[in-house]
Amino acid sequence: MALAKTKLSVSEPSLDPSNIPHHIAVIMDGNRRWAKEHHLPAWEGHRKGAETLKQIVEACGDLGVKVLTAYAFSKENWKRSKEEIDIILRLFNFYLRHERENLYQNGVRFQAIGHIQEMGEKLREEFRKTEEYTAENSKLLLNLAVNYGGRTEMVDAVKAISQKVKNGELEVSRIDENLISQHLYTAGLPDPDLLIRTSGELRISNFLLWQMAYAEFWFTPLRWPDFKKSDLVQAVADYQSRSRRLGGS
Repeated sequence: MALAKTKLSVSEPSLDPSNIPHHIAVIMDGNRRWAKEHHLPAWEGHRKGAETLKQIVEACGDLGVKVLTAYAFSKENWKRSKEEIDIILRLFNFYLRHERENLYQNGVRFQAIGHIQEMGEKLREEFRKTEEYTAENSKLLLNLAVNYGGRTEMVDAVKAISQKVKNGELEVSRIDENLISQHLYTAGLPDPDLLIRTSGELRISNFLLWQMAYAEFWFTPLRWPDFKKSDLVQAVADYQSRSRRLGGS
């Protein structure tokens, strides 16, 4: 697995518009560490991280990316303190309400994947409203992974397929990779071409385990709140410099 280069200069590299990743996935890591390094409370890191996501959504739209899947809250994040979890949930609520019109005006369709049903009635309603309000947009899909776990997603897919077999709706012989993909939360979407992870960690942390089979990985030591459009451009430039054989020779 090749590691990404960090940005070599302040000038943005030129990109080939015919080779823009169709689907970019991001693990937005480092909010708490950014806050600690700046002698700020953890919630300030999460707030700054949310602002960064707004900028990267806009940048992806400008570049011609069609799908951005952002890992916002994992199943494992419930292990954090109640105070921090409450802050994160309030931030979700705030940005869903205040950014809904902005997403709509910028042609961004919003979708949440994960066990949203466990996020509380008020927050579920804000997710639903934002999805419905932006449903006709087509410039970019912002796919927000909330209360998400890759293994849980695969278990859910297996359960759904097994139930169809049990009900006589599906023959076992018809189960293949395409059928499994159709039962994932990302059904109907192309798999990620590029995974970006910030904050220097070199793992995918239970994120899109099935979908990431042939993605290019790009890691940076930058904390997520410090990630800028220029860093996104550098990641895409590095992606374009690689030879993607997708298992071929």
